[in-house]
Amino acid sequence: MSDLLKSIDARTKLAGTNKLEILLFSLGMDERTGRKETFGINVFKVREVMRVPEITRAPEMPASVEGMVSLRGALVPVIDLIKYTGIQSDKKPEIMIVTEYNVRTQAFLVDSVDTILRLDWSAMKVPPEMLNTQMGGLITAVTELSDGRLIMVMDVEKILAETMQSEEDDLLYSSITPVENADRTVFFADDSYVARKQIERTLDAMGVKYIASINGGQAWKELLKVASHADTNNRPVKDYISLILTDVEMPEMDGYMLTKNIKSDPRFAGIPILMHSSLSGMSNQQLGRSVGVDEYVPKFEPQKLSETVKRLLST
Repeated sequence: MSDLLKSIDARTKLAGTNKLEILLFSLGMDERTGRKETFGINVFKVREVMRVPEITRAPEMPASVEGMVSLRGALVPVIDLIKYTGIQSDKKPEIMIVTEYNVRTQAFLVDSVDTILRLDWSAMKVPPEMLNTQMGGLITAVTELSDGRLIMVMDVEKILAETMQSEEDDLLYSSITPVENADRTVFFADDSYVARKQIERTLDAMGVKYIASINGGQAWKELLKVASHADTNNRPVKDYISLILTDVEMPEMDGYMLTKNIKSDPRFAGIPILMHSSLSGMSNQQLGRSVGVDEYVPKFEPQKLSETVKRLLST
């Protein structure tokens, strides 16, 4: 199964092309709907695909957390996505996908893996409200393949927040102090509801105004409107937006492409771009810098986010 993940270096060339590669997987036949749904996860977040090894049960964990496995000397928590999503299936998961988010390793149990597909983010759409409700807000993007299959990308940040007991702790925000110049405005884009709330709480603690967008395509449209308004008033865009904060993975347009568009438009000169992503590997940070990202901060570290935002706003 490791053959699925070969040639990862070649995939780094996708930055700035608005393309992604996702590993397709299934959670089995849902007895409630009689369908076998297909899900996807960004290949950059996948470290290994393997048969389910022996799992050591852990006490006092959420029902969907099966326990821990030892991988090369490290204990890795294991989340059963079939249980988490509520899919009714008597079949035990056979495959484990080992992933990395925010420099943390965790594994997901799934029924099967299919293949890796290269797709364009422009084909990835915000899920319809009905599907979003049906899946409990778990899906951040959907696309339909030529064979009629609907591919759904999960909000892994939401899964980890709810299963790994990583709820927001007031202590994480207690040391954040307001900025001296509170008339600055941060524009941010993120498709994860959990991530947007964390960003909002951080900026609120700093006393900073902000404008939010739910994906890269929408963000670029809104930024162009701001630029047009600035042109009309014969003022630079940086008078209206002091900093742009962007996720990497977003429907319609990813953070790399969004950054590339911004940096190629002289109207946005002087506005720093801060990449805020769960893709925390050094290679992904280098990809961001290759398209013009000024700084990088991993998700769910509000203190580090506030410090970086404060520093960039003071320049």
